[in-house]
Amino acid sequence: MAQTMDVDPSKLPLDDSKRGGGWSVITGWGRATFSRKGKRLWQTLNHKSACLSCAWGTGGQNGGFRDELGEPFQRCIKSVEAIRAELQPAVPRSVFNRRSLGELQQLNSASCDRLGRLDHPLIQRAGHDFYEPISWDEVHDLLADAFKTSTPERLASYSSGRSSNEAAYLLQLLMRARGSNNLADCSDLCHAPSSVGLTRVFGSGTSNVSLESLRQADGVVLVGSNAPANHPRLMNELIRLRERGGTVVVINPVIEGGLLKFGSPAFPIRSLLLSSEIASLYLQPIPGSDTAVFLGLQKAWLESGAIAWEFVKSHSDGWEALQEQLIGSSWESITQCCGLSREELEYTAARLATCRAVVFAWAMGITHHSNGTTNVQAIANSAVLSGNVGRPGAGTMPIRGHSNVQGFGSMGVSVRLRKPMRLALEALLQRPLSRTPGFHARDLIEAADRGEVDALLCLGGNLFGANPDSTQARRALGRIDTIAYLATKPNQGHFHGLGARQTLLLPVFNRFETPHRTTVESGNNWVRLNEPGTTHLKRANLTSEVGFLAELAHRLFGDEPIHWKRLQDPIYVRELIAKTVPGYEGMAGIDASNREFEVSGRVFSVPRFSTQNGRAQLTPTPLPELSFPDVDHFGGLADGERGFVLNLITARSHGQHNTVVYKAADRYRGMPHRQTLLINPEDLQTFGFEAHDRVTVQGEAGSLEQIELIPGSIRQGCGLMFFPEANVLMRGISDQTCGTPAFKRVPVLIRAQVLASMN
Repeated sequence: MAQTMDVDPSKLPLDDSKRGGGWSVITGWGRATFSRKGKRLWQTLNHKSACLSCAWGTGGQNGGFRDELGEPFQRCIKSVEAIRAELQPAVPRSVFNRRSLGELQQLNSASCDRLGRLDHPLIQRAGHDFYEPISWDEVHDLLADAFKTSTPERLASYSSGRSSNEAAYLLQLLMRARGSNNLADCSDLCHAPSSVGLTRVFGSGTSNVSLESLRQADGVVLVGSNAPANHPRLMNELIRLRERGGTVVVINPVIEGGLLKFGSPAFPIRSLLLSSEIASLYLQPIPGSDTAVFLGLQKAWLESGAIAWEFVKSHSDGWEALQEQLIGSSWESITQCCGLSREELEYTAARLATCRAVVFAWAMGITHHSNGTTNVQAIANSAVLSGNVGRPGAGTMPIRGHSNVQGFGSMGVSVRLRKPMRLALEALLQRPLSRTPGFHARDLIEAADRGEVDALLCLGGNLFGANPDSTQARRALGRIDTIAYLATKPNQGHFHGLGARQTLLLPVFNRFETPHRTTVESGNNWVRLNEPGTTHLKRANLTSEVGFLAELAHRLFGDEPIHWKRLQDPIYVRELIAKTVPGYEGMAGIDASNREFEVSGRVFSVPRFSTQNGRAQLTPTPLPELSFPDVDHFGGLADGERGFVLNLITARSHGQHNTVVYKAADRYRGMPHRQTLLINPEDLQTFGFEAHDRVTVQGEAGSLEQIELIPGSIRQGCGLMFFPEANVLMRGISDQTCGTPAFKRVPVLIRAQVLASMN
């Protein structure tokens, strides 16, 4: 069955469940403004620091509401949610004094976050069912001892994009000086396929499109993204593109209402009252088949003569093998794989061929598959074949989720350290770095589960909550002797991810409170400068991450071969970054000039890429094997049961950022709470279920009971549940190239008892 929609704006449904933004955003801002924290909230929103939410880079020296081009009104409700959570009072002392860890483990993500801000260091010791206070001096002694007694191969870190470039740089410098490359990062669980795939093709693993360049496009292909919920500022750019006559092709198995129509506060008259049309064309392929979709577009361009051969032959290698693949791939194999017809793919290709400049953008609907890297390479190949890269208004643009996740990669927090930075760090440390391959996030959990990790330092994040197979994640973390969590607020990982001997819960300043300047990097390669701030917490005993890491390094290494104690000065850290991080030469003198900058060598305004010979490197991308198990794979159905196998997509809700849940419901998808499963109405009818039935969802690793079935606009054969609650269902099946888990294609069995006859 064709599952593509050519969007006619006059026929779009106008109820709030079928559009995004609009008056609900305005009322959300209103509630925040007139709340008890309203004054402090607005002061913080205007603070010169980058947004805590996604990687679109508001804030910095232009002011809290301005983007990197200086345009105003670029904050979104996601930013409000993140800041409001950080402005909570301290966690009441009674929480840790009177509540056991067993009680705290019963809290869901939202309840953990609402406990408040951490304001003094805590420790949980083996055999104790509670956290208790500890001094900072004892914290450093314990951690220094753990780092010294652990061999480098059994020492690891994990980090998130919540922190600064300076802290990220210190973390990797400390770990590599200790001889460990086990620098797991949250990017391993989201956009690692983007970094690896783009590096293979273009020699650079980030977006090669700047915000300014995006505004010159007249076409956008948006794949596997729910931008209205997760990256609302991107919607402003799509609205502008449509208003200048451009085309937006959306590829997503789920019809997201905000990608049909969206009302942005940045356009209060024309957009809020009527909402703006977003998708020109909407395709709903089978989850995980994106490589087939882009092979179909490429084959259509080949057969219609729309490939930019002069560009391809002048600026790429490997196109001959790719051409052979397209000729040898039958339309039947492509369409059977992706579930879209030849006519749909040819029509989409023709629409894109009429565009002058196209940006290919994607999020985790592309990367969260066992073939995620191949998906990314197929997109990059499409950009080259159509001539849509290496010039203004065109290119590839992964949409990063956390505000500085890309900066962490730039600072070297990665198991894939690039050679130029390795050589620079070796010169700084005056010795060769270890060549032992490091653990990415999934490798870290697997190694810990085997008892091969002694100490773990977590700079932000929720390693427990962000991993598939929650049962394994809890067990694995429980086999690590010492775990230290640097965080601003409690999360479920702090109560479930407890070390075998001791667990440290250490409170840090957030970005707008840190008493010194920091920097972060946006998803479009723009480095933002954050001004110092103060905390609202009274009598809080917080530390800055830079100060904490520099002190730990000093206790480990003394003053050799660099003055580790001096690294408590972020200005000195920035001097080292400018000397050792490729593309970050602009960091030198930033404190004197206040001049933010674009990381060099990443945005391609001409077709000269960062590969060895300056040419894009094309390779064939094989069609994925998308077979699915049957009922017997899950042990079959018991007597008196009915059920069927479903292709489960796990995703964030509208009121959520990464693993942090602010609101349980998702009104855009019509899902009123977290224990729901979005399902196609025809699947309900086919298998004899009804809307709002309660079922058991059984995965390969675990099961969830009393899940409510919610009919919605999702491709037949597919379902959607919320992350991280659904993590318990899935095994850690990952992309073998980079370790990113397949969160978006999870086999599950839907099962329920057949009701007895009332006769």
